[in-house]
Amino acid sequence: MTESEDSARHRAKMAHRKAVQDAEVASKTVEKGLLMVHTGTGKGKSTAAFGLALRMIGRGRKVGVVQFIKGAWSTGEKLALEAMAPDLVEWHALGEGFTWETQDKARDIAACERAWETALAMMANPDFGLVVLDELNIALRYDYLPLDNVLAGLAARPKDLHVVVTGRNAKPPLIEAADLVTEMTLVKHHFKAGVKTQEGIEY
Repeated sequence: MTESEDSARHRAKMAHRKAVQDAEVASKTVEKGLLMVHTGTGKGKSTAAFGLALRMIGRGRKVGVVQFIKGAWSTGEKLALEAMAPDLVEWHALGEGFTWETQDKARDIAACERAWETALAMMANPDFGLVVLDELNIALRYDYLPLDNVLAGLAARPKDLHVVVTGRNAKPPLIEAADLVTEMTLVKHHFKAGVKTQEGIEY
């Protein structure tokens, strides 16, 4: 095959692929608020959620963040988003650390209940385009919040509100209720090689 024939074949192949892709995109007509779940053992679940927050802010929409387990850490995401668009970010770090740090189940449950009340108020506010419920899956895993109540609250949100839930071990009913579920798979992690938590990477 000559170079000219190869180029023509490639153009024809890509033209066909574009036609198929354009038809597929045109067939999608539903517009709605999505319930998204980032779960799995791999790193990057919250990071991906904050990437969505950045995208939403870039479109001039307000973003709310409720952190269920993580305490009032000085995270790079919070500093950057609030510096970039203080009027478009509302951030609540209402956890008190991971359960192995507090070692107090009643205290952990109370913190998660406060966080969920904040999340419900945020989801009821029409000003928000996206609400990030960071580590909510961890709260559900340890039964700090009733799963049925959480599912009902998520289902009752405004129809155009996007919500992303992060954390390992997402409950099957939450996965079933979600529109988009992404599982981060652990292939290799630097912690195993003795590398400590580092500013700008983990927080």
